[in-house]
Amino acid sequence: MRPQKNQLIFFRNNFPFTEIVEEYFMMVKYVVVGGGIAGVTCVETLSSLCPEEEILLVTASPLIKAITNYKKITKTLEDFDVEERSIISLQSECVNVKVIQKSLHSLNAKSHVIKLSDGEEVHYQKLCLCTGGRPKLITDNNPYVLGIRDTESVKEFQKRLSKARRIMVVGNGGIATELIYEVEGCEVVWAIKDRSISSTFVDPGAGEFFMSELNKKKETREEAPSKRLKYTVEDVETESSKSTAMGGALGPDWSAELSMTGTQKISHCVTVEKCVEVRNVLAREEFVSSGKSSTDLSGNVDQDCWPVYVELTNDKVYGCDLLVSATGVVPNTSPVLTGNQFTLAEDGGIRVDDKMRTSEDDVYAAGDVCTASWEPAQHWLQMRLWSQARQMGAYAGQSMVADFNSQPISLDFCFEVFAHVTKFFNHKVILLGKFNAQGLGSDYEILLRVTKGSEYVKVVLRDGRMEGAVLIGETDLEETFENLILNQIDLTPFKDDLLDPNIDIEDFFD
Repeated sequence: MRPQKNQLIFFRNNFPFTEIVEEYFMMVKYVVVGGGIAGVTCVETLSSLCPEEEILLVTASPLIKAITNYKKITKTLEDFDVEERSIISLQSECVNVKVIQKSLHSLNAKSHVIKLSDGEEVHYQKLCLCTGGRPKLITDNNPYVLGIRDTESVKEFQKRLSKARRIMVVGNGGIATELIYEVEGCEVVWAIKDRSISSTFVDPGAGEFFMSELNKKKETREEAPSKRLKYTVEDVETESSKSTAMGGALGPDWSAELSMTGTQKISHCVTVEKCVEVRNVLAREEFVSSGKSSTDLSGNVDQDCWPVYVELTNDKVYGCDLLVSATGVVPNTSPVLTGNQFTLAEDGGIRVDDKMRTSEDDVYAAGDVCTASWEPAQHWLQMRLWSQARQMGAYAGQSMVADFNSQPISLDFCFEVFAHVTKFFNHKVILLGKFNAQGLGSDYEILLRVTKGSEYVKVVLRDGRMEGAVLIGETDLEETFENLILNQIDLTPFKDDLLDPNIDIEDFFD
């Protein structure tokens, strides 16, 4: 990655002549943009497969996301932690990797050139875009609206929560659910557009199972060394660390070691507003001039003054200190679209084929920025989760090397069955296959086993065969159910006993 000397052609008096000039740009075989889970996994894969090649990672953040404590639970189900590390640590572990902390300014896919924020150009042979997603904010440029996406935004949330009496959380996905469980010492209004909580991941039955956990006092964690190495942005004294560039997305169990406490002497105090959306966000002056009245958590007129007021579509108005917008992400495709011919999916993601290739030659994409556009396996679907970011990043790295060497490569087995493990309200949650009967219409049946406060087991069957499952709690059923989904055994003769806790189905189907 040294300055390149090139022979350039000039014209003098209409006669051509050549001159050797030194141009300052880098020429790199493999370049990855993005320091999140997908990007770092892609770089580590490339480093392992090509130990003699120099590999470049471009990241806007001073911190990168690294996978640790990785273990396979089943054929497709993975569990791991995510550590925040300085960019120096990655270069120490992968000696053939160079990390540049700069933003991507533009991409010229035809010329195989990226331009960085300081004007430097990098010429690549293979490029992987892992630029992630950015929060879908309810409203822009409002100082009382905060999106939660990366560690920097979480730290800002902690700072503002420490002075808050009441907050509103809008959204019904993983980040919203984890926030609701972690926040203490503060009134919380949880506004969701669905009929049940956590519906991005679980069905209404599981949502009802979690409802009883909403206002329980959190279990006190035993004091133990944190298994995640934490950094703050201030830990890395660089000019770029003061920028507004988004860092990598949050990983699993991101909130477990963080203190999220408001000013009130209460534990959990959560009010859920279902089937609503935000109609308007009003500053205090706007609220006063509107003549509207706000509601306290008891349903009475709120006499307190608040810096911001949120009007919901059920006509209720809540005053609060902070509005948390946790309504998902949109693919962060800027600024790579300008001047290029990427094919985009309906959700705004860059379409990739079954080798993670985009429509531009030698440009790949992985993680939240891309949309899988191959014909999916029967029991797989894309969700923008850290587990799939790791899988896509690793597979993209393998595909880049295979394509460069003109070697065939098959779609990784991890794309055979959707599998994800997380934790909600201190319960382990495992999702397998078409866990919410996605795409099955009405042609399916559900088997349930529920033990209040302990476990929730749901199985989705179609024509007697298992299509998906939701496992909440310590059920130990994940490996057996994954095999049943993969093998498509006709379970009709065993249907009545499939969820009987007195029958060891693992031995039965071994």
